[in-house]
Amino acid sequence: MNSETHRAIIDCLIPPDDFPGAYDAGVCDYLERLLHTDLTDQAVDFCRGIEAIDAEALARFDKPFAKLSPAEQRSMLAAIEAGTVETSWPVPPSRFFEMLVNTTAEGYYSEPQQGGNRGAVSWVMTGFEELSDS
Repeated sequence: MNSETHRAIIDCLIPPDDFPGAYDAGVCDYLERLLHTDLTDQAVDFCRGIEAIDAEALARFDKPFAKLSPAEQRSMLAAIEAGTVETSWPVPPSRFFEMLVNTTAEGYYSEPQQGGNRGAVSWVMTGFEELSDS
């Protein structure tokens, strides 16, 4: 799996702003752990889906996903979510997109001990960390 592509995808889904985006919050680490434990039966399809996103970007824009502008990345992910793809996919694009979004959100908002939510950044962002300290 292309880690540069994976990083660009998850940061497109949860971009950095005043708080870290998905990559800096450890979502790639969370997903890597998940694919080697709870989702081992889906790991090959997950990696193929990431590769298919790059192939789709090359077909649409003649450059890899990580090199697209943020607007191009968002429009492409919206098309994939809708199942409107131009390339052949080894997995159903909309099903893959749903899994990608769900696991990215899980990693961002999970218990930090699970590998994501590094430094409890999402909990601080949502105010949960302040509530749990009381």
